[in-house]
Amino acid sequence: MQPIQQKLQTLTQNLWWTWRPEVRSIFRDIDLDLYHRAYRNPMRVLREVDPALLERRAAEVDITTRADRALRQLSEYMNPITTWGLVHAGTLQSRPVAYFCAEFGIHESIPIYSGGLGILAGDHLKGASNLGVPLVGVGLLYHDGYTSQQLDASYWQHDVIEPFDLKDLPVVPSLDAKGRPIRISVDLPGRLLWARVMETQVGRVRLILLDTRDEANSEADQDIAARLYGGDQRMRIQQELLLGVGGSRALRALGITASVYHLNEGHSAFAILERARHRVQHDGLSPWQALKESAQATVFTTHTPVEAGHDRFPSELAAEHLAPLAEGLKLPLHDVLGLGRVNPHDQGSPFLPTVLALKHASRSNGVSALHGRVSRAMWTGLWPNRTEDEVPIGHITNGVHTHTWLSAELNQLFQTHLGPTWAEGIVRPDLWTKLEYMDSAELWEIKQVLKARMMRLVRDRVARFHERNGMPAFQGQLLDPDALTIGFARRFVPYKRPDLLARNLDRLAKLINDPLRPVNLIFAGRAHPADNPGKGLIQHVGQLTEDPRFRSRLAFVENYNIHVGRNLYQGIDAWLNNPRRPLEACGTSGMKVVMNGGLHISILDGWWAEAYDGENGFAIGNGEIHADQDIQDERDFEHLLTLLEEVVVPMYYDRDSQGVPRRWMQRVKRSIRTLAWRFNADRMVMDYVRNCYLPAATASSCQMPTP
Repeated sequence: MQPIQQKLQTLTQNLWWTWRPEVRSIFRDIDLDLYHRAYRNPMRVLREVDPALLERRAAEVDITTRADRALRQLSEYMNPITTWGLVHAGTLQSRPVAYFCAEFGIHESIPIYSGGLGILAGDHLKGASNLGVPLVGVGLLYHDGYTSQQLDASYWQHDVIEPFDLKDLPVVPSLDAKGRPIRISVDLPGRLLWARVMETQVGRVRLILLDTRDEANSEADQDIAARLYGGDQRMRIQQELLLGVGGSRALRALGITASVYHLNEGHSAFAILERARHRVQHDGLSPWQALKESAQATVFTTHTPVEAGHDRFPSELAAEHLAPLAEGLKLPLHDVLGLGRVNPHDQGSPFLPTVLALKHASRSNGVSALHGRVSRAMWTGLWPNRTEDEVPIGHITNGVHTHTWLSAELNQLFQTHLGPTWAEGIVRPDLWTKLEYMDSAELWEIKQVLKARMMRLVRDRVARFHERNGMPAFQGQLLDPDALTIGFARRFVPYKRPDLLARNLDRLAKLINDPLRPVNLIFAGRAHPADNPGKGLIQHVGQLTEDPRFRSRLAFVENYNIHVGRNLYQGIDAWLNNPRRPLEACGTSGMKVVMNGGLHISILDGWWAEAYDGENGFAIGNGEIHADQDIQDERDFEHLLTLLEEVVVPMYYDRDSQGVPRRWMQRVKRSIRTLAWRFNADRMVMDYVRNCYLPAATASSCQMPTP
């Protein structure tokens, strides 16, 4: 291997590169076409590039010097003199936090995520890494990944499985002290399920992933972790046992003694039982003492206010799978099943992992202030002797990893105006006040560059969609480059109302086709493979793009993922979020938009309910909720259209003599100044350390304070 190849190979082994645009640009500059064919995966670029081409490009674009600089920066990053975590989370240094999640969205080339939960988990790991918080991630290695979205000519979603090759990822077997690959087993009905323990490095954070492709497993069992959220309820409970029980056993096999288990959603709740079982079996604790101890060291985050989003396993299925844990706990099976029932004495009722986690965590939280209130109301039945306000579920509002989503151009601008080390003070509101003195024209010019880049991606995706489906090529110009461009991209489900604007097509057509003040609309998003109503919504919106009234003003971008999202968040003028309140737990896409100079247009739901100050974006309605959904939808549509017609569009087109929309840009600057310091992963992880991890590690409190 050439010296330059060795250097580049070293860079690929730590996913630190995923939030370092200067490192990603090295691999992009080797061969741009190959870079995109390889899903922007540096390891695959190195594997497929012609050595002669690499040598030539190394000389042409100074790859050797850039790689040396990146390696030096990586070394400094991995060996810091001090970090926030060393100063503020010292008690966690020898016993880290174990962060369990069913999915992790680190980069689009690692398809073990489906959407918001996974991307949030990826951002959490990156935030912990930057802060130096001792944390290890625990998840599953889905060898078939999730699915890719392909739309046919009618815009119906087809779910395509695209297995990835491990040799293209920096995922390696975990080894024991003697250098042997580590395997763990989990009891399933009538057999053992074996899993290989794999790992990858996310900056300073270790991510442990369990792989069921073990030769000791049957072919069916090898497929238990084939695909994220795949299969029926039997497969789901087996996946969750693997994650919770297997993940806990993997940590022990690695010699990692976690002080705190942070469980995200109920998918990993069985870790509570496994931790207690181990104490009963190996340390002689009584079952209830072990469960109490396990609860004291557990933090639980619920991410959904929708009851259908919480698994409910039939009593017989749960009993069949939990019998080994009950035996290990030395408890009757009906007692163990009762731990996950709303009414523990109702022996025929389903088992809910979320209930197990809520009842056996020292601290539980929702992911926004409003979601915390909704969660307390949803689960008040678990504490019949408490008022709703006394239900022990608090909140920590989500944040996003700034450097994963921030454009390189705006990063440079912030360095100029906030200082070269601005990211180190990202959570300081006083730092961001400096943006008030920044020339609006300078920021406006950068936004036009980002917008043009986004437009190229959208047009290319639409062209490829038409070509693949044998549809006529688009005639004319798709999307006016100078028009106000509004984006909507997220999972397509009815409560998110992606078709809200379509309630009155004539009025919508009049709005977007105004000859003096036109509007572009860009949609993207996927539905769960089993969600036909969600697919129907995609089809409805997609077919609107073929309507002559909207054809040049409306686009649907196929296969929404991290790459597509990054381009949309950076280039969009305004971001639309119109769920039925209060069903959006948080909604982090808007956070990514505002740091990139876009404005948020949203229902007062999720994070926006606590973020909006009247001048840092736009609010749809006033937060009122009607019991009749159709009436609510009609009211919110009216509020939205009126807001667009009378406020948003006029403000965008109110230009000075230089063509700069000064009032719009003033609102943009206020948006960044008031929101960027609050809604980022650093602040989020700091909140978890102070309010959850340290108290749980020291057993200083048994419940999370409510706001």
